[in-house]
Amino acid sequence: MLSNVDRELLQRCLARSSGGWEDFVERFASLVYCVANHTARSRSVTIDAKVAEELVSDVFFEIVDNDFAVLRRFRLQSSLATYLTVVARRIITRRLAQTKKSRRRELLVVKESLEQLAGSPNGSGDLGQSTIESREEIEAALSSLTGDEAAAVRMYYLDGMNYRDISSKTGLSENSIGPYLSRAREKMRQSRIANS
Repeated sequence: MLSNVDRELLQRCLARSSGGWEDFVERFASLVYCVANHTARSRSVTIDAKVAEELVSDVFFEIVDNDFAVLRRFRLQSSLATYLTVVARRIITRRLAQTKKSRRRELLVVKESLEQLAGSPNGSGDLGQSTIESREEIEAALSSLTGDEAAAVRMYYLDGMNYRDISSKTGLSENSIGPYLSRAREKMRQSRIANS
């Protein structure tokens, strides 16, 4: 079922031959884009070109991850395109579910966290009219942070990323994310107190 061209491409990729990965991406990028768009449509999710590109990047990142583990699991029982379609659909479905879940959590988790941070200076936490009700207000609260701090807080609270994902995107070690977020929350709380 596997064409000679795909067999050779697969072997070059797994052997890390010069240009093998680039040829692989060039050959299958449009397929993965189609899978991203189709999967989103089938789940009634609207994605723009940037989100589609991120989904495609996620797919290729997972293919490369762990020394091409995804490709090494391929048992040659279908065409490479069919196998990659199934793999891409699973990865994209998982990412879309995470995104949808994080959007639902977004207002709840961030709002609650930032409401606690925004508590009155006397520590009562009674916010009254100052309850944070929109993403714009959340973004304004984040403006008191440096670029890296704001990015980490945004990734964790707004994008729903876990420590591992934040670590891979920022270069911070996984063990330092918690303390890093704690310091950022304290800065936001202090900034909120100073501005009240």
